[in-house]
Amino acid sequence: MKIKKVLCSPGLTGFYFDDQKAIKQGAGHDGLFYVGDAVTPGFTSIRQAGESISVQLILEDGQVAFGDCAAVQYSGAGGRDPLFLAEDFIPVIENEIAPKLEGRELTSFKELAEEFDHFQHDGKRLHTAIRYGITQAILDAVAKSKHITMAEVIHDEYKVSTPIERVAIFTQSGDDRYDNADKMIIKGADVLPHGLFNNVEEKLGKNGEKLKDYVAWLRDRINKYKTYEDYKPVLHIDVYGTIGEAFDNDTMKMADYLEELEEIAAPYHLRIEGPMDVGERQAQLEAMAALTKEINKRNINVELVADEWCNTFEDVKDFVDNGAGHMIQVKTPDLGGINNAVEAILYCKDNNVGAYCGGTCNETNRSAEILTNIGMACGAKQVLAKPGMGVDEGLMIVNNEMNRVLARIKYRG
Repeated sequence: MKIKKVLCSPGLTGFYFDDQKAIKQGAGHDGLFYVGDAVTPGFTSIRQAGESISVQLILEDGQVAFGDCAAVQYSGAGGRDPLFLAEDFIPVIENEIAPKLEGRELTSFKELAEEFDHFQHDGKRLHTAIRYGITQAILDAVAKSKHITMAEVIHDEYKVSTPIERVAIFTQSGDDRYDNADKMIIKGADVLPHGLFNNVEEKLGKNGEKLKDYVAWLRDRINKYKTYEDYKPVLHIDVYGTIGEAFDNDTMKMADYLEELEEIAAPYHLRIEGPMDVGERQAQLEAMAALTKEINKRNINVELVADEWCNTFEDVKDFVDNGAGHMIQVKTPDLGGINNAVEAILYCKDNNVGAYCGGTCNETNRSAEILTNIGMACGAKQVLAKPGMGVDEGLMIVNNEMNRVLARIKYRG
């Protein structure tokens, strides 16, 4: 089966591009708008509409495979590629990538994905968002040419030893961390609520007191409204480095605080994502490794999740090898080609580190479906419900894709 034609169309994502640096510096709110000037290059406002590019591959038998190019909410932060705007990058795909894809035979996803993931334009690799969408489309095309699911393509080509199964789904609340937590409890989300604690004074509290109050509220809310007795979700809270900011990145003080949070969260297991952000990759790795070691030494039952400054497959390997976290968020758009997400998840698993097939609220329904296939194929510990911060939509998209994949595999025996 060959690729006959490549088509591109601009699209919206399920959330927004937000200037993380401006937010951390204390930008105010006016409804959904942030007040103040953007500080990260490329941004014209602190919050602006998320953009995507759909890449459609017309196959010679008339089938259409497609993937979506998308970038994370906090583009340009934490060592990531700059802001991704459709009008800037559609010409790159149409002029540089399409001529090299059209006419290609669809034999191996892995080989074709690696080729275009490493493709260079003007001496540089393509923006991670382009590599992300192009390789999604390639995976869908290979699956359609073989009349199997995308999960089966990955499972077969990478010789994954574990079966294709359902994976825990992690739901994210955005700033509406109370009403959205209720939605998660009603629908029995496996992992919740994310929480978006990205400002010390406004959200975490100068001494972490606001997060403590929230964890206590969440614990009590689950206990009161859980729909069945043995419902025991994992509490996974993303703090965007604010614990480190509040406690001067002091390992002992941070560990003390996490021990308090563990006690408050009981009987629910607690994960804390991005406890600190020290502003540089090597320093972040060392800080995460030190805190992980201290948590382990004290037998504190809190998992640390690495995110900031862990952007590439090489970063994932380094964080894993240095014990910098109990779980790694494989932030899928940041890795570029989805072949890298596959390799990263499998590397985490092989080294007994939690593999979180993540991403961003600022993706699309299509990228969510495709990365759900990858999470299932590789046996990730959890996958992100995406896109958006509304809970219902992202949970629906990921949950339903899981069930469709399993039903098709079961049907074929």
